[in-house]
Amino acid sequence: MLSILQNPRQLAAQVMNFGLILSTAFMMWKGLSVVADSPSPIVVVLSGSMEPAFQRGDLLLLWNRNFFRETDVGEVVVYNVRGKDIPIVHRVVRRFGSGDEAKILTKGDNNVADDTELFARGQDYLERKDIIGSVVGYMPFVGYVTILLSEHPWLKSVMLAVMGLMVVLQRE
Repeated sequence: MLSILQNPRQLAAQVMNFGLILSTAFMMWKGLSVVADSPSPIVVVLSGSMEPAFQRGDLLLLWNRNFFRETDVGEVVVYNVRGKDIPIVHRVVRRFGSGDEAKILTKGDNNVADDTELFARGQDYLERKDIIGSVVGYMPFVGYVTILLSEHPWLKSVMLAVMGLMVVLQRE
């Protein structure tokens, strides 16, 4: 540790490496967003409303390129409620109409009623613009790290500090 502090050039290189790692992760996220045509191409299931299909902590991969087909009944979609910023993962149970004018009704597999109570005031159905993407794959339990970081915000700082220390103390 002392040798790193004595050599400012080596310290600057390590800090730049850490910045490169963070910027590469950000660029990969943005690239995946463009390819999937979704502002959030990966989401984590935060509740048990989709059990048994998806468990809390599952990481979902989304795709929003529905050029050639409609969102079908039975498809699992992720949507945002207008005015709220929490993505909801539920299954399409009804669709009225077609194209961009289609009205969509969703419901969690583990819920008794459909999602009309979750929608914004005056909203009875989802429209295509409300959907972030359709679920095309998942990785079980990988999202628990995200859940821990959102439930305990101080862990983000600890994790970044540990990563930064590892990069700075790394020997080349």
